[in-house]
Amino acid sequence: MIPSIKNTLSSLYNGFKSFSLLLFLSLFSTPLSELKSQVLTSIAQTGTFFSNPIIATDAPDPSIIDGEDGYYYLFGTGGNVFRSRDCVNWTKLGFAFEKAPSFVPGCNAIWAMDVNKIGDKFVMYFSSSAWGGIEECGIGVAYATKAQGPYKFVTAGGKLFNSAEVGVLNSIDPFYIEDNGQKYLFWGSFHGIYGIALNDDGLSVKEGAKKRQIAGTAYEGTYIYKRNGYYYFFGSTGSCCDGAKSTYKTVYARSKNLFGPYYNKSGGSLLSNKHDILIQGNKEWAGTGHNAEIFEDKNGDTWMPYHAYSKSQPEKGRMVLLDRILWKNNWPYVINSEPSKQSGRPKL
Repeated sequence: MIPSIKNTLSSLYNGFKSFSLLLFLSLFSTPLSELKSQVLTSIAQTGTFFSNPIIATDAPDPSIIDGEDGYYYLFGTGGNVFRSRDCVNWTKLGFAFEKAPSFVPGCNAIWAMDVNKIGDKFVMYFSSSAWGGIEECGIGVAYATKAQGPYKFVTAGGKLFNSAEVGVLNSIDPFYIEDNGQKYLFWGSFHGIYGIALNDDGLSVKEGAKKRQIAGTAYEGTYIYKRNGYYYFFGSTGSCCDGAKSTYKTVYARSKNLFGPYYNKSGGSLLSNKHDILIQGNKEWAGTGHNAEIFEDKNGDTWMPYHAYSKSQPEKGRMVLLDRILWKNNWPYVINSEPSKQSGRPKL
């Protein structure tokens, strides 16, 4: 070997050994608790890839919207709003409402928000309920001129309707969609999923409208996505809120019509609680459910935010994760049907 090349290779090898030793020492001189926090943080993620979670604090039941101001906004149960330019790095802004709702006796909770742009307003549907209060809970509605809020109630206390008025136990988890010029609201939690027509401004139920059931009693957290002539129902089933023991998972079925019938790949009916699994827990994550709106990036890739518990740190609550939805024969899937550790980031 030519001496100069030999010397160069030797220098490179020694440099690599030194770098490896420094890396080894830095890793093993870091306390385990700090390593865990590094794994679970999403602060200042740069480059081509990102790691889950994208929000490393409690922000369950996420809903996301393009604020038309250069930012995306994400809302979580409790009424908090987060802001991001890239849907990966998020900043918490604070409470999204002018005040807390009061239409459920003895309760001012805000759960499972669903934000939409209707006309020139940002309209927010939300649930209010005490835990286990399946008879007195209901759906509220508010609006704002900016995506981040503050959101003002349409009626005193914020009520759109409650369980007794619509005859559906556990009337929570609203989802808005417009189809063929008509606006609809879907809702429900383990007592059937229902839809009903709204007025043109989306702020009230259309007079004379009748509710229609589209899914059985195994689901909550409804989201419907239109693609290639199909309507895809996404919902969550299992236990949502048992920390590392949560069995929540995101499931799906599809239909040619908004109000169904919806079927899984085997032809089973959603009304009979038949579905396919999109994403479920693994060794690191539990309770993977209540997805936000699917959004499409400039590459045409589709992305779904959702919440989950870290099994190693369930006390941090339901964090927000993000995964790409892939499609085969007009059916959605996630690689290995589980949360990704790292992924190429959306191109927005």
